[in-house]
Amino acid sequence: MADRTIQGGDGIRTFPFPVELSVGGVGMQVGPMGTGRTWHADAPLERVHRIDFHVVLLFGEGPVRHMVDFTEYEAAAGDLLWIRPGQVHRFSRTSEYRGTVLTMQPGFLPRATVEATGLYRYDLPPLLRPDAAQLTGLRNALGQLRREYEDTATLPLSLHTAVLQHSLTAFLLRLAHLAASSAESVRQQSDSTFTLFREAVEKDFATNHSVSAYADALGYSRRTLVRAVRAATGDTPKAFIDKRVVLEAKRLLAHTDLPIGRVGAAVGFPDAANFSKFFHQHTDLTPAAFRAELR
Repeated sequence: MADRTIQGGDGIRTFPFPVELSVGGVGMQVGPMGTGRTWHADAPLERVHRIDFHVVLLFGEGPVRHMVDFTEYEAAAGDLLWIRPGQVHRFSRTSEYRGTVLTMQPGFLPRATVEATGLYRYDLPPLLRPDAAQLTGLRNALGQLRREYEDTATLPLSLHTAVLQHSLTAFLLRLAHLAASSAESVRQQSDSTFTLFREAVEKDFATNHSVSAYADALGYSRRTLVRAVRAATGDTPKAFIDKRVVLEAKRLLAHTDLPIGRVGAAVGFPDAANFSKFFHQHTDLTPAAFRAELR
C-alpha cells in the first residue's frame, strides 16, 4: 500500500481515504468496528491525527470515549459520532469500539446531496443521541447500505456505485435531520447565504479575517451577511471567523511542536505579538500557557 499520508506544515498527519481497502474501489466503506482497524499502517488510532474523509460511528456498546477537536465525548450504545474531514481526533486506548463504522470520501456524492445532508456543517455537534424511532430508522438505512455495499455480484460497477450513492443519501438525510434537530438549527440548513459564508471561511480563514472581504467575494452586502450569520448561529460574522481561527490555533498548539510564531503565521498572524494578543483575548490564556496546560 502506497504511503499517501500528508505531513502538513502544522505537523499533524492527515490520512487520506483508503480507496484500495473499499469493496470495488468505490468511495465509501461500511462494516463492523473492531480491534486492529486503521486508516493506514502507520496510523495507530489512539494517536492524534486528521483524516480527509467522513467517519460515522454507530455504537453497539458503550460507554466509549473519543476526542474530537479538544472535547472528550462519551458515547453510549445507540449513539452516533460524526467526524468530518479536517477535524483533529483520537480514539481511546481503553474503550471497546463495537458497532458499525461508515467512511466516505469527499466527492463521492453530488453537490446537491452534500448541501442537503450538511456534510460540512462543522457547527453541528459530533455526538448524536437518537430516540428509539430515529435509531430504528438509522439502523435500517445503514443496514440496507451495508447490504448494497457488500453485494458486488448482481450489478455492474457503475450501477452498483449509483445504488450506493442513493442508499448513502437516504442514511445521511436521516442523520442530517438528527444533527440539525440536536442543535436546534433546522433553519440554518436552508440558509444559502450562511452556507456559502461558512464554506468560504473554512477555505480561507488562515489568510482572510475580514468580514467585508468575505461579503465582497460572495456578492453580498455586509449587512446581509451579518443578518444571515446571526440568524444561523447567534454570532456576528467576525465572531464566527475568530472562533474558527482560535480552534485551528488550539489544534496546532496542542498537537504540534511548532514555535508559537509559526502557529500564528499559519492562522494569519505574521506578527507573533499580535497573535498572542488575539489568542489571549479569546481564551484568557497566552499561547504558551495553553500549550503548557495540555502537556
